[in-house]
Amino acid sequence: MLLVELRQRSQITIPAEIVKRLNLHEGDQFEVIEKDGGIFLCPVVVYPREKMQEIAKIFKEAKEDETLKEYDSVEEMFKDMGIDLDEI
Repeated sequence: MLLVELRQRSQITIPAEIVKRLNLHEGDQFEVIEKDGGIFLCPVVVYPREKMQEIAKIFKEAKEDETLKEYDSVEEMFKDMGIDLDEI
């Protein structure tokens, strides 16, 4: 069992072994969930609104373009592009 202490300004230090195991870095963001008397931290990735709007636009245009091919894997897509993953 790992114990942590609530410090000034409501700060808690995540034990180093957990930080390493989850590949966490300074500046990472977390969703804080309070449930059934417990506190849960879930790592999240936050993208700027402008980037998400650009991605949404690309998806919308792709759905409307009937000439695009759908792939089941990245390997299949790279093969069509003439890229051999074993050579990279």
